[in-house]
Amino acid sequence: MGNSILLEMNDLTVGYSKDKPVLSGFDIRLNSHEVVGLIGLNGAGKTTFMKTLCGLMKEYRATECKWHGKPLVLRDNSFKKTRYAVFAEEHSFQYFTFREYSSYIASAYGKELTDVEPLIDGFGFREYTDICFKELSTGNLKKAYLITAFALKPELLLLDEPVNGLDFQSTEYLYRCMENYKKHGTLLFASHILESICLTSDRVLVVENGEIRKKFEKEEIDAVTIREVLGEHETV
Repeated sequence: MGNSILLEMNDLTVGYSKDKPVLSGFDIRLNSHEVVGLIGLNGAGKTTFMKTLCGLMKEYRATECKWHGKPLVLRDNSFKKTRYAVFAEEHSFQYFTFREYSSYIASAYGKELTDVEPLIDGFGFREYTDICFKELSTGNLKKAYLITAFALKPELLLLDEPVNGLDFQSTEYLYRCMENYKKHGTLLFASHILESICLTSDRVLVVENGEIRKKFEKEEIDAVTIREVLGEHETV
């Protein structure tokens, strides 16, 4: 596995209105084959950044935006097929079953979804594969999207609060999937749960007021230290 730069964005500014940016002066670099955790207080800009990468935020500016060292337009179809996202509040395709949804995603991305069956068993989802999404609990709906994500193995996988709604056993299995993901690509996830961040991340980026204010790598990743950084301006 290489350690080349996968994605690089500098001086990113993005918001829901031009006069009130959520992210400003946001600089980030993601390497190939690593797991990166974003942590920050509510409203820091974590989810907004992921939405930006997914092309959901039309109004954005950046002095530099590169993918594998080449200029990147986030809404290009070629880039769309390299990334997949699971958001905390995900309610798409409500009249699909898991089998229908996973088949649709495989077709849209032009890929065969491998390892689906082990993932179904790992997440304890076997009895729900043919039930419409609208009938699933929050936790089981999250499992459906996560199973699809890990089976798809995109080059860039984005997970927003991936633990939310999961039971203990599914959470433990999710952690193993996340730790192992760098065999397939890069995983960027946002979480407010320090356990998730510390157990799975190669690097941790602390987001505050729309900027990355602190970075931790490997042996520097420590729950007490990160909590202190988060608590400098507000108690978590």
